[in-house]
Amino acid sequence: MRDGANSFAEPTAAAKRLRDVYLCRHGETDYNAEARLQGQRDIPLNDRGREQARRNGAMLRERLGEDVGAYRFVASPLGRAVETMQILRREIGLAPDDFAIDARLKELSFGDWEGSTLKEIKLRDPDGHQARKADKWNFRTPGETGESYADLVRRIRPVIDMVEPKTILVAHGGIARAVLNAVCGLAEDEAATIGIPQDRVLAFEDGRPIWI
Repeated sequence: MRDGANSFAEPTAAAKRLRDVYLCRHGETDYNAEARLQGQRDIPLNDRGREQARRNGAMLRERLGEDVGAYRFVASPLGRAVETMQILRREIGLAPDDFAIDARLKELSFGDWEGSTLKEIKLRDPDGHQARKADKWNFRTPGETGESYADLVRRIRPVIDMVEPKTILVAHGGIARAVLNAVCGLAEDEAATIGIPQDRVLAFEDGRPIWI
């Protein structure tokens, strides 16, 4: 997938408001490495994911300096995000467990598809696979808990609208996609497919998103 947040040309007022907000995706898990739809399954970080979290913590420590202690830290309740936050804070030099949890920052639910690869889904549910391919942003995965990215934007909108300056969030790839669409104006088809790295942090400078 493309890592294109640095290509944004036009700043937005909403992104300008997030100037001192940093969004970190959790580190890699074995599901990520196997290209399995993880969703809201509680899959732990692997060793590479822990190293990615350490890298992001060290980068934030260097970037923010002594001011980092003035930041508010908020994480998704899923274990991979919690562990990422703990590692990140430890690397910064802060107490690892002193942060808030917000359930609205959970990853997109893939419903009955969670735990499967897209290749497996294509064999098991070819019609659903094709429908998702045709409109990835608005496709809601089957099952009681299944969500679309459009659903996810509605879920996180109150969080983004209320987030205060000097906040560090640890969440998921789907959350980053929703933010890039809702806050930065990235088109739905691009937001659905853009690469969301796990070893970099999404920041907002001059109304534009950048990976640092």
